[in-house]
Amino acid sequence: MKILIATDTYPQQLNGVSRVLDKTYRELKKRGHEVRILSADDCTAFPWPGYQEVKIAVFPGRRVARIVDDFSPDAIHIMTEGPVGWAVRGYCKQRGLRFTTSWLSRLSEYVSIRYKIPVSWLHNLLLRFHQSAAQTMVTTDGMASEAKIMGITRVCYWRRGVELEKFRPVQTTIFEDLPRPIMLNVGRVAIEKSLDRFLSIDLPGTKVIVGDGPQLNALKRKFPAAVYLGVREGEKLTECYSGADVFVFPSLTDTFGLVNLEALACGLPVAAYPVTGPKDIIGNAPVGVLHEDLKVAIKRALLLNGEDCIAHARTFTWDVATEDFISSLVPARMEQPAAVEF
Repeated sequence: MKILIATDTYPQQLNGVSRVLDKTYRELKKRGHEVRILSADDCTAFPWPGYQEVKIAVFPGRRVARIVDDFSPDAIHIMTEGPVGWAVRGYCKQRGLRFTTSWLSRLSEYVSIRYKIPVSWLHNLLLRFHQSAAQTMVTTDGMASEAKIMGITRVCYWRRGVELEKFRPVQTTIFEDLPRPIMLNVGRVAIEKSLDRFLSIDLPGTKVIVGDGPQLNALKRKFPAAVYLGVREGEKLTECYSGADVFVFPSLTDTFGLVNLEALACGLPVAAYPVTGPKDIIGNAPVGVLHEDLKVAIKRALLLNGEDCIAHARTFTWDVATEDFISSLVPARMEQPAAVEF
């Protein structure tokens, strides 16, 4: 197939959505599909205030129309609800084309937290956006339930995988000079990640933050005892996971949390709140502890077995995730019924 995927975050930002799309793109190409990523990079764009590495497309409608016309896709998927996503949605509705969407983040909550916009207004926009789609892809049972409560009725699954060839236990001395246990967090350093909940916990050992983002300097000033390593990729990131003792995921709003899978694949147990995302990844497996008191979750997770974590992570494969995506796509153009002669 010729598949067009529209996104507002790829490839400028190091986040879960972009990493999922990058891996899916490569898996689709391996299967022989022709894929066109339509992003803010294809349009006139400016940096998002407070997120300088993220570009926001400005009036992308005409440019989007030319790109889609030239590519003439068999299937269209809109991955994000930003200006590019809305422009592609508008294009499809004007031309009577069918498309799918994905609901992969709580964008309405994030915008509400940062800009003090009533979340109910944003939920209404999201409902309008996704209800126009033939199907909306979600990652977990928890998100499927939330989507239906919001009023998004045509829901299907696009599960997640982990790159087991990349994320696996390795020998490392990266944290050998730091007091144990090493409590690690990896991801965007932003207010919606609730990192202050983690960093304010009084426990012996060392808290390590891997990542960058708009809240980084504020956290450094408020919690100077923590270790801030900035962005780590490739083998350096794998060493961080492998060298730590517990992975702490304090977010209350993430819809999945791909970093949890990466940690588990490296043999690192997870401590998190019992919310959508961690609940769906961990379930009843002895690979993490979910508790309303994050301090309790950390202390209990430190007792878990790394081999169980690795085995659990291996049940999440990109083959399955990519097949989910392909099977959930719909033909952009409905086949016209053959004329019947009388």
